[in-house]
Amino acid sequence: MSAASPSDGFYSEDHEAFREVVREFLARTVVPHYAQWEEDHLVPREAWIAAGEAGLTGLAVPEEYGGADEPDYRYRMVFAEESARAATTSFGAGFGVQDDIVIPYLLDLATDEQKQRWLPGAVTGETITAIAMSEPGAGSDVQGIRTSAVRDGDAPDADWILTGQKTFITNGIHADLVIVAVRTDPDAGSHGYSLFVVERGMPGFERGRKLDKVGLHGQDTAELFFDDVRVPAANVLGEPGKGFGYLMERLPRERMSIAVSALVAAEAAYGWARDYVFERHAFGGAIGDLQTVRFTLAELETELDVTRAFIERCVLRLNDDTLTTVEASKAKWWASELQLRVTTRALQLFGGYGFMEEYPIAKAFRDSRIQTIYGGTTEIMKEIIGRDIAKRARR
Repeated sequence: MSAASPSDGFYSEDHEAFREVVREFLARTVVPHYAQWEEDHLVPREAWIAAGEAGLTGLAVPEEYGGADEPDYRYRMVFAEESARAATTSFGAGFGVQDDIVIPYLLDLATDEQKQRWLPGAVTGETITAIAMSEPGAGSDVQGIRTSAVRDGDAPDADWILTGQKTFITNGIHADLVIVAVRTDPDAGSHGYSLFVVERGMPGFERGRKLDKVGLHGQDTAELFFDDVRVPAANVLGEPGKGFGYLMERLPRERMSIAVSALVAAEAAYGWARDYVFERHAFGGAIGDLQTVRFTLAELETELDVTRAFIERCVLRLNDDTLTTVEASKAKWWASELQLRVTTRALQLFGGYGFMEEYPIAKAFRDSRIQTIYGGTTEIMKEIIGRDIAKRARR
């Protein structure tokens, strides 16, 4: 096994066939337009629909709702690998929110009627989705959410009136459907949160700025505002009051999505640097023949190989529904921090060219910085792991 290569037996022939479809789609539909999308800070809706037509979205959705009924996360990992190698990370990130986060929420919690309404469009790419947890005063601290909703009446089927704001919302500009985490009972502690599905066109639902970020320029990220939005009871996701539990149960999958994207981005950056140092000549030979450069490559490849072994194990446990919160937290913080180290050291090997936007390593460098922050910061991941260690030590 070497960096940027999966371990023997991890992928099947079907996964590799899917890889060819993804690779061809990216080369034909994404790469030629990617620079413009980064400049626009937006992937056009046509690209989402094209991905749906190519069968790349909503893989886990059952056939009755238009999907492929294929929950194996290794297909999503293949998509992430090819997106990273094509230097189209911003494109893959938006799709990751839809396929790795929002669709699983709908599959697990939506009623049959809700699935019929929302899933087919998510599969075809005609419906773009988002999840809204972060607020100006509540990021990693989910219990700090202040966006609220109250029933308009006492009837079980009464509408809810939703008020508040969210920020840093991926797909926020395009989103046709947003899962919004809100506080519905301020006196109920962790049992006082619920999930609502807000749809495009609901009066009072407004989008704020398209946020100007350090990296992931092609991924639209926005502020969302809810000014007395009337949400029908038919748009409550799951049971009222259980929202916090739903979020906690599904964070491991979100964190694995980030861990996977971090690993494959780091592998891509390493691959570009490895190839470059044996093409670039200085001091009478290829700079890859300098001992200091060889040592750097040796260190990076070793770290990547060791990390891939752990990530692959976690992916298989995710497939088996046995992945724990602690394992996902370990994967997320380690892989995202590794991504920062690898991209920084890989850029150094390019010298001045690494600072030029025309080289993919420059984009990888700026895109990597968010990875240790969203989905729960590195510090929060370590706190989760540390609490578990303390709990086990006291048994």
